[in-house]
Amino acid sequence: MNNSLFGESGIQITMLLILLPIILALIIGVVKLYSSYLNLKKRKELSDFNKSLGNLSPEELKAYEKRQQELDYNLPKNILSGTLEPADSKGIITGINTIESLRVIPAKQSTEAQKYVSILLTKLILYFLGTAILWLVIGTSVGEYLGIKFVAPDVDHQSWLSFGRLRPVHTNMVFWGWASLAMVGLTYYVIPRVSNVKIFSLKLGYYSLILINASVLIGSISLMAGINNSGGEYREYIWPIMALFAIGVAISLYNFLKTIARRVVAEMYVSNWYIISAMMYVLVIVLTGYLPFWGNGLGNTITQGYYMHQGVGMWFMFLTLGLMYYFLPQQLNKPIYSYSLGILAFWTQILFYTALGSHHFIFSPIPWWLQTVAIVCSVGMIIPVVAGTTNFLLTFNGSWYKLKTSYTLPFYLVGIIYYFSGSLQGTAEAFRYTNLMWHFTDFTVAHSHMTMYGIITFMLWGFIYTLVPRLTGKEPHKTWVGIHFWLAFIGLLFYIISLMIGSTEKGLLWMAGKPFVDGLTLMAPYWLWRAIGGTMMWISHLIFAYNFYQMVNKKEEIFIPKTPSEILEAKRILTNQEFNTTKN
Repeated sequence: MNNSLFGESGIQITMLLILLPIILALIIGVVKLYSSYLNLKKRKELSDFNKSLGNLSPEELKAYEKRQQELDYNLPKNILSGTLEPADSKGIITGINTIESLRVIPAKQSTEAQKYVSILLTKLILYFLGTAILWLVIGTSVGEYLGIKFVAPDVDHQSWLSFGRLRPVHTNMVFWGWASLAMVGLTYYVIPRVSNVKIFSLKLGYYSLILINASVLIGSISLMAGINNSGGEYREYIWPIMALFAIGVAISLYNFLKTIARRVVAEMYVSNWYIISAMMYVLVIVLTGYLPFWGNGLGNTITQGYYMHQGVGMWFMFLTLGLMYYFLPQQLNKPIYSYSLGILAFWTQILFYTALGSHHFIFSPIPWWLQTVAIVCSVGMIIPVVAGTTNFLLTFNGSWYKLKTSYTLPFYLVGIIYYFSGSLQGTAEAFRYTNLMWHFTDFTVAHSHMTMYGIITFMLWGFIYTLVPRLTGKEPHKTWVGIHFWLAFIGLLFYIISLMIGSTEKGLLWMAGKPFVDGLTLMAPYWLWRAIGGTMMWISHLIFAYNFYQMVNKKEEIFIPKTPSEILEAKRILTNQEFNTTKN
């Protein structure tokens, strides 16, 4: 028996977690130092090139011009026939001795900056997205720590780091911090675009930004301190804190309504239908969840089902779908397949989704008829899901080839696929037999990540990668975008598949009357896979944050001309500069 303090597994893991950021900081420091060295080296090369450029002789210039003419040569028919000796007098062969990029990674197209978006609006949108990404990194770091606790439950013994306090910190931070701020920030771009007018008030936008961020910050601290609403899931913030969030959303809603009222187009595009309805619904959801009139006994249970599910379906899903109806046609450069399918999905989602919250409380003491209504409405959700998925996939029709050259569209496609599969999985969970087997197991955790992560987060990533380069004129390194995509995609598969398999086995054990502890023993390897998948997802978030930084603050790369055309252009610019200097 090891009585040493450092022999305790909890202390060892805690020390490892403390060392991780230090090691990461050292790695970043080395990378930064090496980057500075490469930058100085390139500057020296550019300086030497500029000196040699000014000393080019007329013969050398003629040689470059001749070579450029050879490279510009277009091959006529039958030029390769005959008995001529092999030669490259026409400049056909080039670049065979150099490798400019990793050839195993397909080339992706770049986007062009959009000059019509004002600098002030761009700044507001970037603040929304930047703070959203900050909450994503912090919130999922908390989630990563919680995942470790499944494997090493004794990692700490601090009350403010206990699972019961950190779990709502994680969920609320990614809900109200990451996803909500990202959605509202993107909406500040979409609403003026589809209305063809400027945003009504930038000042109101900043008020909304501050209030929503304040609610997440204060709410997270209060939850860790043990101050909570003692209510249900996603309803843990006490009412004054949640009021800050609601007021922030209400301010933006007013801002958007005033903008739409001043629109110069006759019709309201379908995106506006979804966005405005989502913002109205979230205010109704918060009022319903926090007003005390029905907060006792079974009334609280029914209210919780309504609050929790409407938050997911009528706030996050509704608003993200509205953004998809704008960004997907823009990325594919073609109109949405069917406006009518979009409206059908809109009204049927309002009809069915608003009454299905009670399917989380099958076999509870709430009225049997209410449970049945929730099951029927869950089945009814097949209509808007199929309508929406069909609309998006048929919009892709004829443009599937663009997936090869776009670094944003794969995020869109994954979000659409999970929209279909995750939503239908929710329908399958609502039936009484499946609910008996899966509910209160980790299957619901897998389902929530399949929807909130697979649908909402993947779509938001695609929208951010689409919009930010257009606003700033700076793109992330496309290889890092690919690494982000595959880490998140594969990590999510590890996460949800392991939990779904293990939870099904555990549910069947419970139904067979086996001891509860047998289910815990059964889940041990599946929780390990959950931790592995969650770690991959968490690392992808750090890469995403780095990519966002690149899109906002990327330094201009030092460009050294190499091809004849580039050298000739550099010489022309240098000659013009010398001429202007002499003239002045």
